[in-house]
Amino acid sequence: MTTETGGALRPSAEEQYAAELAAVAAADDRPRPPRWRMSPQAVVRYVLGGKLPDGTVITPKYVGDRRLVEVAVGTLVTDRALLLLGVPGTAKSWLSEHLAAAVSGDSTLVVQGTAGTGEDSIRYGWNYARLIAEGPSEAALVPSPVLRAMRTGAVARIEELTRMPSEVQDSLITVLSEKALPVPELNMQVQAIAGFTIIATANDRDRGVNQMSAALARRFNTVVLPPPATEDAEVAIVAQRSAQLGRALQLPAEPPSLAEVRRVVRIFRELRNGGTADGRTQLKKPSGSLSTAEAISVVTSGMALAAHFGDGTIGADELAAGLLGAVVKDRVSDAAAWQEYLEAVVKERQEWRDLYRACRELGV
Repeated sequence: MTTETGGALRPSAEEQYAAELAAVAAADDRPRPPRWRMSPQAVVRYVLGGKLPDGTVITPKYVGDRRLVEVAVGTLVTDRALLLLGVPGTAKSWLSEHLAAAVSGDSTLVVQGTAGTGEDSIRYGWNYARLIAEGPSEAALVPSPVLRAMRTGAVARIEELTRMPSEVQDSLITVLSEKALPVPELNMQVQAIAGFTIIATANDRDRGVNQMSAALARRFNTVVLPPPATEDAEVAIVAQRSAQLGRALQLPAEPPSLAEVRRVVRIFRELRNGGTADGRTQLKKPSGSLSTAEAISVVTSGMALAAHFGDGTIGADELAAGLLGAVVKDRVSDAAAWQEYLEAVVKERQEWRDLYRACRELGV
């Protein structure tokens, strides 16, 4: 598929990291599965980053346990589909996109799961003008991303699988078990060719989740992506991604200092854990997930404020509004939890007095 990429707000992984993908593939001398752009070992190297023999530096796309990435890539070599499971903000979609880009060079064969997603998003639809004029024909059939992946031996991605209605989820069972998609209107079926697989993502924390049937769950190999284990790991992720987003958005602001990133990360970790890092103070937990992805959003929003309404350096005034919006989702319970945190924790930390002042000026 040809797309206009000049000035794209969010280029696909294969566009944004084309040079790194090419460098990893060029240095790869191991066997490659059918229609893979590189070997499984090279896919792991691309995802986790490192330095190639020629000195080329590959940036890490996922910061986490190497073994989890190896299991995920190993699953894609087999005839089982891969399910990336985790709480919101654990980089499921990000990892899914980069795995697809590395394996098949195309991460755009995506089905976005919502409560309104229909079976035609998984199977196929019809060009109704041609259908009425000519009757059922292959020319009138509109293939889904899954069907296109089956025909080309590529990776199809299904985002938020458990947000789809259960009956739509189960339309995947035939595809995953038989590696074929029947088209009864044309008295035919499409056979998947070697290289085809599916990467799905799901979480069980959001409202509106539809439980997967046992029959469908058996056809996936599930890899659980945990939240960052330590504060330092989460700080590194937030700093890296917010700096990348700042460059992509061409924000004329300095990259955030690690001290400011650490403040956001510590606030999020303490609130979602229900206690301060030193274990001395118990806290009310807000209703939101306060994920790493939301921390990245808070820091990036702060960079935008600093760039256009400040001196270009992110500080307490730029972070306060983002923190309030991220924490207070419910105007009653979350507001109470945030006020308690400000008075019991932020106010008592001498080095956070500027943040306390900025937050109190905003109110709740």
